[in-house]
Amino acid sequence: MKVIVCGAGQVGANIARHLATENNHVTVIDQSPDLIRKIGDTLDVQGLVGHAGQPGTLESAGAGDADMLIAVTFADEVNMVACQVAHSLFNVPIKIARIRNQDYLQPIWADLFSRDHMPIDHIISPEIEVARAISHRLQAPGAFDMIPLADGKIRAIGVRADEDCPLLDTPLRQLTSLFPDLHIVIVGIIREGRPVVPTGDDQLLAGDEVYFVAESSHVMRAMASFGHEETEARRVVIVGAGHVGLFLATEIEEHYPGVRAKIIETDDARARLAATTLERSIVVRGNALDLDILNEANISAAETVITVTNDDRINILAALMAKRAGCSRAIALVNDMALEPLITNLGIDVVVNPRAITASTILQHVRRGRIRSLHALREGVGEIVEAEALDTSKVLGTPLRDLDIGRGIIFGAILRDGEVLLPKGDTVIRNRDLVVLFASAKEVKKVEKLFSVRLEYF
Repeated sequence: MKVIVCGAGQVGANIARHLATENNHVTVIDQSPDLIRKIGDTLDVQGLVGHAGQPGTLESAGAGDADMLIAVTFADEVNMVACQVAHSLFNVPIKIARIRNQDYLQPIWADLFSRDHMPIDHIISPEIEVARAISHRLQAPGAFDMIPLADGKIRAIGVRADEDCPLLDTPLRQLTSLFPDLHIVIVGIIREGRPVVPTGDDQLLAGDEVYFVAESSHVMRAMASFGHEETEARRVVIVGAGHVGLFLATEIEEHYPGVRAKIIETDDARARLAATTLERSIVVRGNALDLDILNEANISAAETVITVTNDDRINILAALMAKRAGCSRAIALVNDMALEPLITNLGIDVVVNPRAITASTILQHVRRGRIRSLHALREGVGEIVEAEALDTSKVLGTPLRDLDIGRGIIFGAILRDGEVLLPKGDTVIRNRDLVVLFASAKEVKKVEKLFSVRLEYF
């Protein structure tokens, strides 16, 4: 597949890295010679210095026979123009744009992006995606990641194995016999920052970050087996009333009727906007790094603090201050992922990376085959994939143990006729099954082929 990525910032570089490792032909456009030089030195991609919205630049990038254009520059308007030019002059089949200004996304202007006006096939709003990802994490206290799959019937959970975790030092193949109520499949382990694709002989060690797949109704029981029995938050403090914070508070009001949120915002205009927009939430105007303001928000009684300002430093410090003041759990939005090992050691429970979330959302639209949803885990680890098996898919009719797949693919769950099944070696996937699996970075292309549909199906 031939893909043009407009923008060589962290999101663009992350997308280019994923695509390049899967042997796609990738060209990255950016106006910064330094960014293009850096991405050319580190990735097997073609770099081009230029303006992504100009026809000549897109022509030089090979738009004439490109399969897809992904526009993730810092300017919404450049992203929109790049998609328009790619459509009108070069007939690029698929166009994806990152748009951050919420005014463009108001329902009243929905017709703007129709095929007759500004044809963009998929619009990604990082602020909305990040807010939704954080709201999902509220549903699984004690987890650092929670991914709803198969229409909410299955969840992939990321949890840390602490020193008191009952499952430590037990071969994974023995977990079912020793813990008969533990209905999960462990699909990935991150150990000392490195990914481990688990086998039955592997054991969990203290400090491991573990991803498992389970039926939604079994998640709380599984979390208890890992030693996490935290109750769902009822009192939440959000630091920052920007686009992420405001959308998150709106999500909480709409979908979590039992949760009461307070928002701390230093800017007077944003605080007033939040106060007039929200119905049940309380807005506190002030600096979240001021202990008096935290006390005014009653931080010591809050189960969860969520720091989502535009400043990593404020997010980290406010989260740590809230924990020290008595808040049970801290979730911090951090753009610089080089800080993550330090942050988690300091006591912040969940680190949210907006660029990784944005890249995951975009890659979901890139994947071929019958891929319904996708979540890219930490860089270089792999992806949680939800795929639909159809009549001519290669994955049908063969026991899982006999499929021609490498160690890097682990089947986590199957949704069949409304029932969740945990796969075993003799399990055979049937037509219309929804399959949740883990694929290491180098095996993603194989998953696409397994779930591809031959032309005669149609």
